[in-house]
Amino acid sequence: MSFRLAAYAVCVEEGRVLLARHVSPLGESNWTLPGGRVEHGEDPFEAVIREVAEETGCSAVVRCLLGVDSRVIPAAERAVPGGPEHQNVGIFYEVRITGGELRPEPNGAIAESLWTPMADVADLRRSSLVDIGLALYRNRPATGHVDPVPVGGLIQH
Repeated sequence: MSFRLAAYAVCVEEGRVLLARHVSPLGESNWTLPGGRVEHGEDPFEAVIREVAEETGCSAVVRCLLGVDSRVIPAAERAVPGGPEHQNVGIFYEVRITGGELRPEPNGAIAESLWTPMADVADLRRSSLVDIGLALYRNRPATGHVDPVPVGGLIQH
């Protein structure tokens, strides 16, 4: 089984959420939260700020920790065929954008970032990370944990 520790930013302002459009090596795209892999020796708190800057071009500050999500993606459901099962542990932070201008990720997989009205999210082809992050933001569970989001239709791994 492969493993990834990642940090994700939930940026909500004026009824809109900041989403990033990820384009896979196969050319498929879906919307996700800004964020990504925590490097070896890196603090997840610092990783989320770095990832927001890399993927969106914006500077950010962390407001608070929202929670942690752990999911195992079966090998048959992975975006890249032939890989093993994969566990992703995501740390979700509420983040406020403090400056910069949205732009594509240079030499990266994020083609664009947009402030998206919350009401429009349900109609987007998106990563389940979006739904997990928004559930943590809305519900603020004391445990920092929400139920898994079913994958299918517009919701992808």
